[in-house]
This record gives sequence, C-alpha cells and structure tokens, in this order.
Amino acid sequence: MLTASTSIDVPDLAAGERFYADTLDFVTVAAPFKGVAVMRSGGVEIALLEKAAGSRPAPGSADVRRYERHWTPVHIDFHVTDLDDRLARVAAAGGIVEQVHGHPKHGKVAFCSDPFGHGFCLLERPAEQADPS
Repeated sequence: MLTASTSIDVPDLAAGERFYADTLDFVTVAAPFKGVAVMRSGGVEIALLEKAAGSRPAPGSADVRRYERHWTPVHIDFHVTDLDDRLARVAAAGGIVEQVHGHPKHGKVAFCSDPFGHGFCLLERPAEQADPS
C-alpha cells in the first residue's frame, strides 16, 4: 500500500494554518513537533513546516528558502466543486489568483499562489465529470 502527503515550508506556522484553513477547509489534526502542523481536508493531508526565510534547505546547499513568488516544477492541484468561491477565499486570505482558464468540456483551472510564494492550482470539472466520492 502506498499513501502520500505533501509538506509545505512556511515562514510563519500560524499564518500557514490560517491560509489553508480559510481557503481549502484544512483542519489541523496533529502537531507532532514544534513548528510542524499536520492538516487534513477531505482525503488530502499536508504538513506545514515552519522554516525561516534565508535558511538552507539541506546541508551543503547554496540555495536558501525564499518566500516571495517563486517557480517550481512541482505543485499541488486541488480539485474543488465551486471554483469561484475558492478563488474569492484565496484572495481574501492573502493568496494570489494569477490566471483562470476554462473549457466547456474539460472544466476550469486557476493558477494561484499562497502568501508564501508557493504555486498551486485549483481545478473544477464540469458536473457530469466530477467524481461522486
């Protein structure tokens, strides 16, 4: 059996918890260590890890954590049933809605970023394609 969760570095754990709770209905279910919050929404689990801006991500790395908008080839797609509501919530919670695209057959997608610069997508399928579970 394989399961997965996604870890997201944030400079302020409480602010991260607020953003993901306010926008995507995540609830903190565990705080196993100082600076760590495990959150769940539906069947999705994320772990927020409080890491200071400017800190190195690995020993010997020349890179540092930065929380302005940045590009990464890996991001999370969250599937939602009411894209317009979620986009309003993203903006109200300090995130950025960068682009919204729609297609009558395939649904809508929005490219967003959280207040910490991490990109993510919100996807809304047409009702006839939505997963009933």
